[in-house]
Amino acid sequence: MPAARESLLDAACAALAHRPWSAVRMVDVAASAGVSRQTLYNEFGGKDGLARALVHREAERYLAGVERALAGCAGALDRLTAAAEWTAVAARDNVLVRAMLTGCWTEWLPTPPLA
Repeated sequence: MPAARESLLDAACAALAHRPWSAVRMVDVAASAGVSRQTLYNEFGGKDGLARALVHREAERYLAGVERALAGCAGALDRLTAAAEWTAVAARDNVLVRAMLTGCWTEWLPTPPLA
């Protein structure tokens, strides 16, 4: 993932720690990432595109964590336990993962647009 894109996603994630998604401004995300607002719009097309990319990235990170948790587990019970433990930690530590797993999208999170 290009550095500017990753920085923008990190900045959007950080913004969610301080205000609801409805109050996250593209200009603030761009400034926090150290890029122009035009770069942000070129990369994501708009706020919906940023939300979609943010949710996609966090889902990929969650699934990569599940794969790491399952590595080396032999039996079904061990695999189930490892997946459950990773899921609990990921959901506790990441509000986007928690929303993805529970479907509890609120004004604090970017509701993924349909499409």
